[in-house]
Amino acid sequence: MPLDSTPVPQELRGLRIALLVAGGIAAYKLADLASALTQAGSEVRVAMTSSAARFVGPPTFQGVTGHPVLTSVWPGSDAPEPHVFLGDWAQLILLAPATANVIARAARGQSDDVVTATLLAARSPVVIAPAMNDAMWAKPAVQENLAVLRQRGMTVVEPESGRLASGHTGAGRLAGPAAILAAMAAAVRSRYDLAGRHVIVTAGATREPIDPVRFISNYSSGKMGFAIAAAAADRGARVTLVSAAAHEEHRGVEMHHVETAQQMLDQLRQDVRGADLLVMAAAVADFRPAKTATGKIRREENPKLNLELEPVGDLVAALAEDPVASGVFIVGFAAESSEVDAHAQEKLKRKRLQAIVANDISRKDIGFGSEYNEGVMLFADGTRQVLERTTKRVMADRILDLVLPKLR
Repeated sequence: MPLDSTPVPQELRGLRIALLVAGGIAAYKLADLASALTQAGSEVRVAMTSSAARFVGPPTFQGVTGHPVLTSVWPGSDAPEPHVFLGDWAQLILLAPATANVIARAARGQSDDVVTATLLAARSPVVIAPAMNDAMWAKPAVQENLAVLRQRGMTVVEPESGRLASGHTGAGRLAGPAAILAAMAAAVRSRYDLAGRHVIVTAGATREPIDPVRFISNYSSGKMGFAIAAAAADRGARVTLVSAAAHEEHRGVEMHHVETAQQMLDQLRQDVRGADLLVMAAAVADFRPAKTATGKIRREENPKLNLELEPVGDLVAALAEDPVASGVFIVGFAAESSEVDAHAQEKLKRKRLQAIVANDISRKDIGFGSEYNEGVMLFADGTRQVLERTTKRVMADRILDLVLPKLR
């Protein structure tokens, strides 16, 4: 399965892909495919039937993917329930070469090995690439089993005609890499509209230190930013979250923790090059102490403390002007207590953003610390969209819905 002239589709780059290998002679061809996907930025994990392991050893797939290969449903140190882990983890599953035997077992809903058990535990799109003798392929039983799998939403990549391992010539040869990759990309597009995209999100309130034990901050919880990061990851994006707040782990979100505004800017400059979308949801401090004490300021030694503050540079504006962010669609946030639209419009132009989301922080039922939000989204092209009151997770998807058509 030479892949030199077959580029990996953009939708598959950065995706978590489970490759389920069954026991056909074409199993050896999947090592090249796994290697190409891995080199393109996909994270590939492999599970094999015992028959497949007689054609290609698990160390081959471990060598090209960098991950241990699952060969049994019995718990191991790397996966207490291997099939459940893989079914939860994968954003896309490819079963290849799909033999007549594994197709029949999958159609009956059997789960007697790690491959068929993972198919039953799958939560993602499944692509099946059959390969077998031409006489077997032509049998009504095989075609009826495939019809069952198609009805269940699985994508079948028809085999090619050609010389088979048996010496016969006919249909049954594993489809070429271009056809398999195209089917995988199509399956991804139907589920993950941000697949192949790199989304960076900032969240939380920065902390500007006064001394080693005190800091200046604000009431932002980081919930809106984390909701956007989670929504983008669930839609297939590779997500980098730069946050000054603690968040629960989310598969698909790479977390970079920072404290100060300067640390956030430095981290963003490292991450933003080549990204598709930057959502600046963090509540960055407007002011910071002009000087930070190296030791704890003791109250008994300072009955009156005068704190001199200096303005913090505008992170969003700095990134909008930075060549490293060239071509990145940047969305800012504006937390306002009055004249929400007017202030947001002014910030949109001054910071040279592509879009800005504004909300009214004077309300107690939305915004800081709340599970709900409401606001308005303004675009540089003059478009205005009202974001009705809803949970922050639902609003996150609404924001992504509005931005997606405008990405390059």
